[in-house]
Amino acid sequence: MLFDTHAHLNDQQYDEDLKDVISRALDGGVSTMVVVGFDRPTIKRAMELTDRYDFIYACVGWHPVDAIDMTEEDLIWIEKLASHPKVVALGEMGLDYYWDKSPKEIQKEVFRKQIRLAKKVKLPIVIHNRDATADVVEILKEEGAKEVGGVMHCFSGSPEIAKECINMNFYISLGGPVTFKNAKRPKEVAEEIPLEKLLIETDCPYLAPHPYRGKRNEPSYVKLVAEQIAEIKGISVEKVAETTTNNAKRLFGIMS
Repeated sequence: MLFDTHAHLNDQQYDEDLKDVISRALDGGVSTMVVVGFDRPTIKRAMELTDRYDFIYACVGWHPVDAIDMTEEDLIWIEKLASHPKVVALGEMGLDYYWDKSPKEIQKEVFRKQIRLAKKVKLPIVIHNRDATADVVEILKEEGAKEVGGVMHCFSGSPEIAKECINMNFYISLGGPVTFKNAKRPKEVAEEIPLEKLLIETDCPYLAPHPYRGKRNEPSYVKLVAEQIAEIKGISVEKVAETTTNNAKRLFGIMS
């Protein structure tokens, strides 16, 4: 029983073999997945997948890299989608200072608008952060994001930052990088953060775990993330799978 809390099965890289990818996930014990839509095409595709598969849920929002492209109509559309029974979160949203497509001030504005929308529709949020930790944390605090909480997706920060985020009602999600030999920080986070505050994800098709690093990622590989956390914590893989799945279902309001 594994829960991949962040997958991009709506990516074009799966156009040719999506059914096989999903079959491998189910055969590998992945019982639930959240597919993330972050712009117009990927949101539409995520919603299509939720209609087709009982075990797939959607997270919809606007990625910071594309913040410059978001219109008020897009925000209204996301608000409408938020009432869909299988939309369990808004995002991924946040800040990305690595890519320079969208100016920082526009990213911040779009981030704030989405947090406010999440509070209005009462859904948790999924945070994308790249090279922008201080500003992300500041905006989450200023906008009162603690009210809805959410996920620090593919967390790469320090245990200290992780604890600060937990205090704001966020779970810490670890993905493929925790399996990388040189990934000191994710391993420290896996060791120090209580299992009750952790989630697992693939972020597929990106960030495939060892030994598939550099290749296309897929949800079945989330087991490798669970195995690495289990090894670090000195507990069973079953315990990691059960606890992180229950954490995700609690956060996303999934009863089944």
